[in-house]
Amino acid sequence: MTFALCDFLYSYWYELLSVLYYIIALWVIFFMVGKKLDPIKTISWSIVLIALPFAGLIFYIFLGQNYRKEKIFSLKEIRDLLVIDQLSKQQIAMFHKAGQYSLSVERCKNIITLLLNNSKAIFTEYNQVDIYSDGETTLAAMKAAMEQANDSIHLESYIIENDKIGNEIKDLLIRKAREGVEVRVIYDDVGSWNLSKKYVQLLRQEGVEIVPFAKVHLLHRSGTKVNYRNHRKILVVDGYIGFMGGINVADRYVTGGKFGAWRDTHMRIEGDAVPFLQAIFLLDWYFVTKKQLGQRKRYYPVGKKHAACPMQIASSGPDSDWASVMQAYFAAIVQAKGHIYITTPYFTPNESILTAIKTASLSGVDVRLIIPARSDSRLVYSSTRSYFSELLEAGIKIYLFQKGFNHSKVMMVDGYFAAVGSANMDMRSFEHNFEIISLIYDEGITRKLEAQFHEDMSYSRLVRLRWWNKRSGWAKMKEALARLCSPLL
Repeated sequence: MTFALCDFLYSYWYELLSVLYYIIALWVIFFMVGKKLDPIKTISWSIVLIALPFAGLIFYIFLGQNYRKEKIFSLKEIRDLLVIDQLSKQQIAMFHKAGQYSLSVERCKNIITLLLNNSKAIFTEYNQVDIYSDGETTLAAMKAAMEQANDSIHLESYIIENDKIGNEIKDLLIRKAREGVEVRVIYDDVGSWNLSKKYVQLLRQEGVEIVPFAKVHLLHRSGTKVNYRNHRKILVVDGYIGFMGGINVADRYVTGGKFGAWRDTHMRIEGDAVPFLQAIFLLDWYFVTKKQLGQRKRYYPVGKKHAACPMQIASSGPDSDWASVMQAYFAAIVQAKGHIYITTPYFTPNESILTAIKTASLSGVDVRLIIPARSDSRLVYSSTRSYFSELLEAGIKIYLFQKGFNHSKVMMVDGYFAAVGSANMDMRSFEHNFEIISLIYDEGITRKLEAQFHEDMSYSRLVRLRWWNKRSGWAKMKEALARLCSPLL
């Protein structure tokens, strides 16, 4: 009798909770529809909520919020942004006047104006840019720059590991802090999940200011922001020298880890663009510390003039009103006349980017895409492969890079425009992550990047549609299921 009563109560409460759950799930679905979110994302989340009782709602709470729409991340009150806002308005007015710039800049006035409007990315003309194509060279150049620091070192990385490279950087930062250099470090709390407390505490004890970005406590309200990560890689030394691109602070960016070799793209910048790289770091510093640094002029020194290399530094994330990285890619793709070269480790585009590159190819533009033959994420890689058939049918050439892992995030258009940064060609970079990219309007730099692209092609396998269509039905099913999850990744 007792057992029957327990069984009855269990069934009663389970059915009651199930009814309540589906009422809540339907309310959430109606809420998403009312918010006019991306239809594909709304459908995907609706399937998760219905197909995974209870767990689906937990996933949505932690991973499904749209903080750009809700304006939860906001930095509009910061004085750095107020100054940049005024300068961007002046530049927008200036760009209405024709014939003042090089042909590459004139061709890209619409992209430049777009970025001035959507992310206040100030256009700069005089810069020196060095391109690195591997982690060993990049990290050596970064260490050399930090060794020469006299005033400040500002380092921001998605991943910092407690390994050989991580400890070399740690020891260098401690040494510079002892010399009186102001050293500040931001690391992402999820990307650097394995970073030990001892590593952080030692830096702090030696005078290095180091803070996690959006620290996650799953039982705290901050847990609902776990899906929104700082994916930027920034180093600014003395306000004069800047680095940005795809390389984090970890041994695998030098050794290749399980891939044997690591291909990446990073940049060293001197000139007029560096103050805006500095501004992005300081805005992120305020975001995590709620402190604005005094003596602002020391962080924005006036450097020497360099030769012309026009560029913009653009940031994007839940703190911005627009998906500026995605919009920049879209604008560049739709204006292409000759060719588009894209290298990305993860390719899960939204419908706008997917339609744009297919339309470009069908219009006669030579579109080529390099992705790794092996990936560090099976689910994302399966989702990436789910796009191959329609890309190939549109005439897009897909190359699988086989000399290790290609982690570069680069796009070149028509030999005069290039984009390099931390943003992948995927929905996570477009919508969820805090990202940074450089838009370069210079034929010399673009040609160098295109030469590297052609070299990477020589280490890649061209995907043929006939061969691709022969893959197993199980592979196709895995790709289809992963594609369904792509808006949620």
